[in-house]
Amino acid sequence: MKLVLLGTTGYHPNSRRHTPCMLLPQCGVMFDAGTAMFRAGKYLQGKELDIFLSHTHIDHVVGLAYLFNVMREHPLDTVRVHATTKKLAAIDAHLFAEDIFPKQPPYERCPLDDTAVVELCGGRITHFPLEHQGGSIGYRLDWGERSIAYVTDTWADPAADYVDKIQGVDLLLHECYFPDDDAEWAKTTGHSHTSAVAQVARKAGVGRLVLVHINPLLTDDDPIGLDVARGIFPATEIGQDLMEIEF
Repeated sequence: MKLVLLGTTGYHPNSRRHTPCMLLPQCGVMFDAGTAMFRAGKYLQGKELDIFLSHTHIDHVVGLAYLFNVMREHPLDTVRVHATTKKLAAIDAHLFAEDIFPKQPPYERCPLDDTAVVELCGGRITHFPLEHQGGSIGYRLDWGERSIAYVTDTWADPAADYVDKIQGVDLLLHECYFPDDDAEWAKTTGHSHTSAVAQVARKAGVGRLVLVHINPLLTDDDPIGLDVARGIFPATEIGQDLMEIEF
């Protein structure tokens, strides 16, 4: 299975990264719809797209307004947006408010309750709560013998409840907004720092860790201290926009 990291920063784009959007082209599954959403049409393969939102902070959902161009570039028969009922209502009320973006793209709203399991293309997607201002959820996709977890916008802690939900996945995409020097600021803002994310990966026994949702103010090649992460969990990489991952 191939995963394409369309966008790997948070808050706002910079010269090398767009905000979160992760795409599995083969099965038409997308996690979050940030500013990188405009790139999706070049990668989509089928006629259906299922978008799973972690939450509705603007950097994770603004790309829903780009769906018209995505669908013009790659025609789709069906688009489904999966999120909690409250978050779906927030998108309708605010992102697509008449004075902001009055034309709503054609997608189905699919509410996720606490126990929802979505079955797609022979796989199953489950979700779990994360600690973040306003609430956020993470996702796990199990497809045959392969598995992936997506965890963003949360305070990484190896003792957190969500660690049990990602046990043993082949690939973990986990936010890492700050290096360890900003650990206190990370906790204040509800985000993660390098060593805590690596400790989560080690505790969960994942196969591979890719760091995403990196602070857009950090634009060098190693913005969060890769050596620190690899000292705890060696199979760590920094995600880059348009990076393609086979797992």
